[in-house]
Amino acid sequence: MSEAATAPSPADSDTAFFGHPPGLFVCFATELWERFSFYGMKYLLLLYLTKYHLFTDASGLEVLGSYAALVYAMPVIGGLLADRYLGMRKAVVFGGILLALGHLGMAVEGEQARRVGEDVMRDEGALQVFYLSLALIVMGVGFLKPNISTIVGRLYAQDDPRRDPGFTIFYMGINIGAFTATLLCGYLGETYGWRYGFGAAGIGMVVGLITFLWGQRHLHGLAEPADPALLKARTAVGLSREWAIYIGAAAGVIVVWQMLQFHGAVGFTLNALALATLGGLTWFLLTQCDRIERGRMFVLIVLTLSSVVFWALFEQASASMTLYADRVMDRNIFGVELTASQFGSLNAFFIFLFAPLFAWLWMSLSRRGLEPGTPVKFALGIAQAGLGFGALVWGATHPDESGLVAGYWMVLAYLLHTTGELCLSPVGLSAVTKLAVPRVVGVMMGAWFLATAYSEFVAAQLAKLAAIHTVDGAVTDIGAALASYTELFNGLLYLGLGAGAILLLFSPLLKKLMHGIH
Repeated sequence: MSEAATAPSPADSDTAFFGHPPGLFVCFATELWERFSFYGMKYLLLLYLTKYHLFTDASGLEVLGSYAALVYAMPVIGGLLADRYLGMRKAVVFGGILLALGHLGMAVEGEQARRVGEDVMRDEGALQVFYLSLALIVMGVGFLKPNISTIVGRLYAQDDPRRDPGFTIFYMGINIGAFTATLLCGYLGETYGWRYGFGAAGIGMVVGLITFLWGQRHLHGLAEPADPALLKARTAVGLSREWAIYIGAAAGVIVVWQMLQFHGAVGFTLNALALATLGGLTWFLLTQCDRIERGRMFVLIVLTLSSVVFWALFEQASASMTLYADRVMDRNIFGVELTASQFGSLNAFFIFLFAPLFAWLWMSLSRRGLEPGTPVKFALGIAQAGLGFGALVWGATHPDESGLVAGYWMVLAYLLHTTGELCLSPVGLSAVTKLAVPRVVGVMMGAWFLATAYSEFVAAQLAKLAAIHTVDGAVTDIGAALASYTELFNGLLYLGLGAGAILLLFSPLLKKLMHGIH
């Protein structure tokens, strides 16, 4: 083992946070509030567009899909810039500032759209602020999201036994933020006004940024630039490299601002990147790999492509499933009337309940030599995502007197989606690090995030298959709307089951091609 891997961290002797470095609390709180702001806005977005600005379902889904795709693609760039130049601390601060500005900008509603004959009159000035705010959030996530996780890793030496528990605590912050945000921001936004929901998300991000700035001393210099002299060096435009990055990011915000309004640009870019990546990887497999490397890389490509199917199904939560909950569902659960966006909190809630159970299950099966391999876990995850839609299809056959579907079926759908996520998501990034040829691990990690971004775009395109004509954001025929959603969900049920079955069928071959890697 190298000296770098065994060298103690300056935080090793700092155990004030329940035996962990206080820097863990700083990262935990920052990520909690960042995720609070992100999820607080995410589940309101489509409802806001279709009910306040009177976008059609298709137009609203295009915005959602483009935004979500860019959000998941941008961390590849933000992580690269932090590794090579900025350092994680500066990247997180810069990203936090952009996020705070973006989320607070979302609270600018402008005048509500109104219908004049066949035309819809919208407040174009407020819409431009909205698109700019989304662009700021996209760029902010790109700088903050990958680097806050990296800081957590640097707080511990490679062989520190507190490392895995530390990450467990950190990821709990993500789910706490997601759970509370969808409940609070969803309630405020749909009950009192959209600006209150978005504003609460913005306040959460400001609190997160203040927490990180306050706690920088607890990072012990571990998140500083690798080469400060390189960061200060002048570029060809006369600016220091640091300021050139900030100015370049501002220019990137303007580009994203425009792309969010011209959705074809996002789809074209994602398709071009996907084809270029697949072409490059095919060339690499055929010309640069030996037999064992080629087999492992092939399995990783299959898993990456199958993850697109899973996330395209899973991310219906903020798309077709949110519209379904709003339009054709009885949202009274155990005597409590939930808003449509509040159902998004169920994912985090079920993660709280079942993540420890799944961790115990895999370890228990491993001790008996029965733990399923990664391809089988992926197959199980995708199949469960499909079964979640099966719950909604079955529920649609039992509407009440008003034609509404009981909200308990949505609870079951989220339960199945979450158990599917727990089968697939925790092993995804681990599979990249284990199966990728060492000299292209970074490229494959980028390809993994690109696949996740692509799945967000695909999710929106699938949801558009059930686009419904509305009048001022409300459906006029509940029965027709329910039939349209049920047709979509039925297709997604068979897509999930079919993709899962195919992957399960080929899992013995994939296991063989992994050459001993579990």
